[in-house]
Amino acid sequence: YFHVGHAEHSPDHSLFAYAADAQGSEVYRIHVKDLAAQTTLPEPVESAAGSFVFSPCGAWLFWIWRDEQGRPSKLYRRPARGGAADDVLVYAEPDEGFFLSVGLTASRGFITINVGDHETSEVALIDAADPTSAPRVVEPRTPGLRYGVEHWGGALIIHTNADEAVDYKLCQAPVATPGRAQWRDVVPHVPGRYIVETAAFQNFLVRLERVEVNNRLVVMDRAGGEHVVAFDEEAYALSIDDGYEFDTEVLRFIYQSPTTPRSVFDYHMGERTRTLRKVQAIPSGHDPARYVARRLQATAADGAVVPITVLMSKDTPLDGSAPLLLYGYGAYGIAMEANFSIRQLSLVDRGWVFAVAHVRGGSDKGYGWFLDGRKEKKTHSFTDFIACAEQLSALGYGTRGRIVAYGGSAGGMLMGAVANLRPDLFCGVIGAVPFVDVLNTMSDESLPLTPPEWPEWGNPLQDPAAYDGIASYSPYDNVVPQAYPAILATGGLSDPRVTYWEPAKWVAKLRACTTGEAPILLRMNMEAGHGGASGRFDYLKEVALDYAFAIWAEQRGWTRSAAPC
Repeated sequence: YFHVGHAEHSPDHSLFAYAADAQGSEVYRIHVKDLAAQTTLPEPVESAAGSFVFSPCGAWLFWIWRDEQGRPSKLYRRPARGGAADDVLVYAEPDEGFFLSVGLTASRGFITINVGDHETSEVALIDAADPTSAPRVVEPRTPGLRYGVEHWGGALIIHTNADEAVDYKLCQAPVATPGRAQWRDVVPHVPGRYIVETAAFQNFLVRLERVEVNNRLVVMDRAGGEHVVAFDEEAYALSIDDGYEFDTEVLRFIYQSPTTPRSVFDYHMGERTRTLRKVQAIPSGHDPARYVARRLQATAADGAVVPITVLMSKDTPLDGSAPLLLYGYGAYGIAMEANFSIRQLSLVDRGWVFAVAHVRGGSDKGYGWFLDGRKEKKTHSFTDFIACAEQLSALGYGTRGRIVAYGGSAGGMLMGAVANLRPDLFCGVIGAVPFVDVLNTMSDESLPLTPPEWPEWGNPLQDPAAYDGIASYSPYDNVVPQAYPAILATGGLSDPRVTYWEPAKWVAKLRACTTGEAPILLRMNMEAGHGGASGRFDYLKEVALDYAFAIWAEQRGWTRSAAPC
């Protein structure tokens, strides 16, 4: 296993640093290389998270220490060419539920110390002109208040949910007095228009917004005028490609859709012109005209409208005869973007329909969509997924009993829950590194990362309602004697996020309780962690295994009649 988490050169290009993980445990070693001498400095940074930056002057390296619980918890500074003896503690985060990261404003005016959990954040700034100075907090943490900071036009730009701005707004604050009392709206909150992130340039401020699942870019100039960069495909993904230049009129962004390969554009913000720089090369060739991508909708049990993205061949009939793979995640406010994936085409070219259910718990329809699928509302993720499966069947995109459900990590928890709730809908379920032992994990403070997860799921140790809620859906705890579909669970031995025994326990209990004939399978990667194999081809082999299982489960069609337990 080998993975580079982050890499960057020093501002004068004399040094190159990279963070490497050799186990899949997400504990990194940061190496610094002298580019002129072509030698690596003798003392790497040990026990690090992947987050680090060079100070704009190039004299210092700021890095994050990862503690025994796997939490990024301390910020250190060392001379760029220094060693462990030169490390100076800059900041230590005492709250066991908070993670720490370090960054730079686009202006290179400030080093940012970013602290937060799943619902509260805090930012401290170090003046880049004096990188050894003490950090200064922008606004002290307040439960439920989230914000991020950029530096633009001589002021701070605050990206925040303050004042009940559920889908976020942008404020401006003076550098000298940046506290919340000084925040003034620059881009006010508009419900349903989720401001995802911002990018600052010398004369332009760009924001990425999400409206009804699709993203758009809004470019604002110093005078406050703005214009929108968008595309007209039914389902697509749009993202900002971070660059090194601040004083530029060129924004680089990436556009893709389920039928359009990843395309890199340079957009001249002043002239409003775009230039295509690169299109993802598909070795076997790709003809977008052979495929169709659609955005459908399902109605959940409580009336919520759940988006679905569908990819299929134009020749695939909509009579229910095509097998369907339905993917879902629904956690942490992570949106399932309508990206291009050549891997999906391997199924679609075999006559499959590939669909993504944009269930609550993600931010696909805004930050409120996330809030409506977490903690005591977590079951919305499960009922949304079931509604999507039923709607796709009703429209002829699949057939009950011929659908394979697919999800990983927190999406693997979704898989475990829907397998318990509606096993009749699916012929197969794939749970990749599935978070299925939720109640036990959230009740064990000794496990890596448990306290930081309480804002997402609830704390069953202190909140009886949270205990009862998690117990009601935790997949492992709700396995019952019934005919389960074929299930493939995968795990990683060095996974710090979903410990390897979760899928192992789940599979053991499923095997003991299922009353059907479908197999319950477990594959454990003994050389990797949460992300699976790191090698390009080894990773593809893991995807191939998942898809082969899906095809096998759909073609085999095990009987669902009861058998001895």
